[in-house]
Amino acid sequence: MSDEAQAVSETAPAAARFTLLEPLRQRTFRTIWIASLISNFGQLIQGVGAAWLMTKLSSSPQMVALVQTAIMLPLMLVALPAGAIADMFDRRKVALTGLAFASVMAIGLTLLTWAGFITPWILLLFCFLIGTGVALYAPAWQASIGEQVKGEHLPAAIALGTISYNVARSFGPAVGGVLVAALGAMAAFAANAFFYLPLFLAFLWWNRDHQPSRLPPERIDRAIVSGVRYAFHSPPIRVVLIRTHVAAFAGASVSALTPLIAKDLLQGTASTYGLLLGAYGVGAVLGAMGLDLVRQKLRPEQSARLMAVLLGAMIVLTGVSTHIVITCAALLVAGAAWMMLAAQFNVAVQMSAPRWVTARALACYGSAVTGGLAIGAWCWGSVAGAFGTGQAMILSGVAMALSALLGFVIPLARSLPDGLEESVLAHQPKVSLALTPRSGPVVIEIDYRVDADQARDFYVAIQKLRGARLRSGAFGWSVARDIADPELWTEHYYCPTWGDYLRQRDRMTTGDRQVEDAANKFHMGDSEGRVRRRLERPTGSVRWRSDTPDRGDEGVDFFYR
Repeated sequence: MSDEAQAVSETAPAAARFTLLEPLRQRTFRTIWIASLISNFGQLIQGVGAAWLMTKLSSSPQMVALVQTAIMLPLMLVALPAGAIADMFDRRKVALTGLAFASVMAIGLTLLTWAGFITPWILLLFCFLIGTGVALYAPAWQASIGEQVKGEHLPAAIALGTISYNVARSFGPAVGGVLVAALGAMAAFAANAFFYLPLFLAFLWWNRDHQPSRLPPERIDRAIVSGVRYAFHSPPIRVVLIRTHVAAFAGASVSALTPLIAKDLLQGTASTYGLLLGAYGVGAVLGAMGLDLVRQKLRPEQSARLMAVLLGAMIVLTGVSTHIVITCAALLVAGAAWMMLAAQFNVAVQMSAPRWVTARALACYGSAVTGGLAIGAWCWGSVAGAFGTGQAMILSGVAMALSALLGFVIPLARSLPDGLEESVLAHQPKVSLALTPRSGPVVIEIDYRVDADQARDFYVAIQKLRGARLRSGAFGWSVARDIADPELWTEHYYCPTWGDYLRQRDRMTTGDRQVEDAANKFHMGDSEGRVRRRLERPTGSVRWRSDTPDRGDEGVDFFYR
């Protein structure tokens, strides 16, 4: 995060440089951030209670590790639909819905525990349901940060969002351990339900200026596909997602096996478990405070490799230590390293996505993180069950250190992309058919007449345009050269519906338009008739009606879907 923010600060004026606390001057952001900090305390206290209660309900290391999986898995499964919903509708209302659901589920878990009906699988189920509410809330909150602070303060605001969780983790687990030891797991579950209330009220009181799209919302499945395709066809985001998933998988042992480290390696209690998580959280906060220094000294890829190796070494040390002071020190350093690594990835994603897909890009990032953590928790829990907790931590640490080698194959971008502002075309396509947003597929063909001596340069330029088209919603992109007329090139792609094509036009950014202009400069002659938009009519694509102006062969009017 910090290193990607470095690229922003290097090109920004001095007044706009990364200042960690500057976003807190904005009242809305400050209110929601403080309420989020309280909510994070509740979630971590609940996590302590659930993990420790599972050690009482089951002696299986796999079941203990599955608590972390149950909490994180919804963030992987629900994140993409949640991101699509947050991009399509009012993000404030989406966040409120997610928080309300999580709160109701937390109350339900509390009541079941109080009534004595809790079992290992019921505990896992409610951890999953609470995580589902959080998963619906998270993309809407993260994507709305840019609406609450000035653009030059966005990297700092994103960092503060990460710090909020880690400040809570510095003290929440310790408080949770004391609370569980004194009053039991039910008190931890009740605290979590109560701590959702300030955040719900903060979003309820936010007077957000929602500006709906001039086009109708996409279907949820197409919205998800649009977000995934953008992430896949955006090189900076694609690299970050791969690196994030691998790092989260390799390092999942820390969060998944810490209860067993406290119980088996250190022979401790719930308070010991809280102390270990607190050490990890304090390290994360210290890492956040050192972001500015790291971004000044190291390039993004250098920082990522260093933090991966350092984190791996600390995980190994945690696995071999049987002394609480050494273990806490190792987790302190591990927390700082993970904070710098994960925060760097987070900023890179958010600063590389235009507004229309921000929540979905962040949802992809969240899925990469939580998917890695969920799968990794199950994997390292299984290894711990077969070979012991210490051996699982050692293998996890080695895997984390080796993940740094990915930097030689798919390195992080040296700088963040610019020109992400939307560039909506003023002119509208000429239409003589009775089209609706569902009409389609729509095929687009664009001719270029290029001097034969510039063919190679044009081909390089048009290949760059390919990425811009695919990111914004085009399918089946190709370019062809006329055999009989070598100066004539034709770009070809299609959109599933007329509505999708209109969105594809609106989603091109200023940077994409620059790429498009670079390709158009090779065209010789006028532009009349260069662009052809055709409606494909496969079987079943026509509905017969009697009140449309276009007549078929039998004299019966028809209507394009």
